Parts: sequence; C-alpha cells; structure tokens
Amino acid sequence: MQASKVAQTAKQTAMTFAKTFPIVLGVLALASLVTTAIPPQSISEALPMESVFGPVFAAVVGSVAAGHPLTSYVLAGELTAAGASLATITALIVSWVTVGIVHLPAEAAILGTRFALWRNAISFVLAIMMAYVIAVLVPGMP
Repeated sequence: MQASKVAQTAKQTAMTFAKTFPIVLGVLALASLVTTAIPPQSISEALPMESVFGPVFAAVVGSVAAGHPLTSYVLAGELTAAGASLATITALIVSWVTVGIVHLPAEAAILGTRFALWRNAISFVLAIMMAYVIAVLVPGMP
C-alpha cells in the first residue's frame, strides 16, 4: 500500500512539474529580458534621490524590475555613488528581491492567484516600511 501511494504522489508531482515548467521557463526568459532592457544606471537616474516619496517609487521600480539578489548589490553600490538615500536603496533592493510582478504568472500558476497576489502586496508594503525603519535606525547615511 505505501509503495503505491509514493508512486502516485511521485506521478502527481511529475505531472505538476510538467505543467508548470513552460510557465516558469517563459517567466525566467521575460525576467532576463526586463533585467537586460533596464540597466542599473537607468534605474539610478530615474529615482528621486532625496524625496520623501523616493522609497515608494523605488519599491515600485524594484517590484517591476525584479532581479537576482547578487545584482542588487551592484545596483545598491551605483545608487549610493549617485547619492540616493538609504531608505530609497533599501526599498528598491527589498522589493527587487521579494516582490516579483514579472514572476507573478508563474507564482500564481504554482501556488494560486490569491496567495501570489497577497504575498506580493504584503512584501511590497513591508519593503516600504522597512525602508523608513532603516532610515530612522541608521541616521548617519545619506
């Protein structure tokens, strides 16, 4: 009995993977195109550096231009050199890594639309909140 349940579960997992693989592949290709089309320099030029609304705008940009966490360090360095505030950089990097508008179709297909929308909305709000908290806790940064 146990072996048949394991086999049935393995078969269901393989079928789910086969159904979601094309979606994930398409989303990864789209994310690569977006990351290539929007270089970090253009992001740093578009952000309001010293505005109170800088973190909100940065979170929006980070949500749309979702990328790999390793590239976020390069982006943070360029933003620091350009004079962006720590709150703006924090909002961009946190939303860059946790919110993924580009990845939303794959996430919705695998985990459900409601879950994906709620997770992204909560991550977006928390990215903005974290940015303002960091700005208060680390006042010496630009």
